[in-house]
Amino acid sequence: MDVSSFTEGSAGGYKEIIFTVSGEKVYGTLKYESGVHRVQRVPATETQGRVHTSAASVAVLPEAEEFDVEINEGEIKWDTFRSGGAGGQNVNKVESGVRLRYVWKNPNTGESEEILIECTETRDQPKNKERALTRLRSFIYDKEHQKYIDDIAARRKTMVSTGDRSAKIRTYNYPQGRVTDHRINYTIYNLAAYMDGDIQDCIDHLIVAENAERLKESEL
Repeated sequence: MDVSSFTEGSAGGYKEIIFTVSGEKVYGTLKYESGVHRVQRVPATETQGRVHTSAASVAVLPEAEEFDVEINEGEIKWDTFRSGGAGGQNVNKVESGVRLRYVWKNPNTGESEEILIECTETRDQPKNKERALTRLRSFIYDKEHQKYIDDIAARRKTMVSTGDRSAKIRTYNYPQGRVTDHRINYTIYNLAAYMDGDIQDCIDHLIVAENAERLKESEL
């Protein structure tokens, strides 16, 4: 686990923590933690022993993976031109510079835009073409990847900002030493171990419940 950023709360603790978890099947395992976690406890400052309730919103989101960029090379329009440079016999005589024009359709919005790329990096036209293609690929990847990042950011913001207590997925009750997952009505009385990271048992029950639900839907 690597902490990306955190904001400390004015009354102690943390207002927000963003971190990355890496490992085998990590998203498939931790996705069940998305939602509102409710804590019931008697604070040290509580003089009359009353139980106080607080809540924390958790958003578990997958990280972007490399994905292929689809380019129809038959639709690329190429121009060549003479590129300037240092003095010599071939200056302005050999058309080594290349200009690429490609109409790219944004798969997310359906809108089309013309991409124009020029490359005069070398005196070799085939190499310039190759580099222009690489730049086109990178440009399109960045565009599509940014949409993915924006979607993830929007989902995270929505999940965190709508964290009302009625949407709770789990309750941690300190006076009773109890953990209850409300999605599957599953209760265990090992709060101390759970808070130390022993959460696999609950996740296993959630996986079984999800698989059973999928099987039920496929039979309908």
